[in-house]
Amino acid sequence: MFRSLIGRPMRSLMVPSLALALGVSGLSAAEPGDVVAKVGEAEITEADIAFAAQDLGQELQRFPPAQWRAILLDVLIDMKVLAEAAREAEIDKDADFQKQIDFLTLRALRNAYIAQKIEGAVSEEDVQGAYDAEYADYEGEEEISARHILVEDKTTADEIIVSLQDGADFADLAREKSTGPSGPNGGDLGYFTRGQMVKPFEEAVFALDTGAFTDEPVETQFGWHIIKLEDRRNQPKPPLEDVANGLRQQLVRDRYAGVMEDLKADIAVEILDEDLKATREEAGAGNN
Repeated sequence: MFRSLIGRPMRSLMVPSLALALGVSGLSAAEPGDVVAKVGEAEITEADIAFAAQDLGQELQRFPPAQWRAILLDVLIDMKVLAEAAREAEIDKDADFQKQIDFLTLRALRNAYIAQKIEGAVSEEDVQGAYDAEYADYEGEEEISARHILVEDKTTADEIIVSLQDGADFADLAREKSTGPSGPNGGDLGYFTRGQMVKPFEEAVFALDTGAFTDEPVETQFGWHIIKLEDRRNQPKPPLEDVANGLRQQLVRDRYAGVMEDLKADIAVEILDEDLKATREEAGAGNN
């Protein structure tokens, strides 16, 4: 059962948030220390399931949520059995295995430090402050709102312009006459910036005054257009929720760079392999 997952190696030793791991996707809300199974004398706890859930989260999506805990338990049972077999075979005393453990420990400590001291140090207030600074004097790109009526021939377009000049309502005529997809919505195209419309259309609409319509039909590869400019403005600044992730990532990158600079200032780094040293200097890594 679930062998496609059970045989896969665990990828990360990063310390998870147990509350998050246990609470996600229908997993148990029991205490982390609760024992859910025993393999010989070895215990499997809710905390073990939480670690496995974090590591195998993407693979679990292929299965119904009701099966997730059973899948994770099977993974952990196999791990316990195989780990005990490895100890009996003294694989844990092998020099290469010890090097692997040293590397995994190194990586886990790095990940935990980044999570707690760098990512965890960036607060919501920091993100808000970055947003306020980034968009304090924000002036967005000019954008306009327009309507159009699209017809197949110039004669029909000329007749529509005459009707508009006689006082006909633009939106009503668009609903009645336009062959374009915006016709049922009164020809409304919403807001757009330069570069989003075909060139003849763009040149005509951006030359209009607000409230005016083209007194000559505009030909494009789609047909003949009568265009009305509804509004002209600068794009408003994006709401915080739309840019918060990007701002947070930048703050984390900046903090990471600062922390690494401070830490490296207090520890000597000496590259003994001359070829590696030269390669790092060529790549600019020697200054990182």
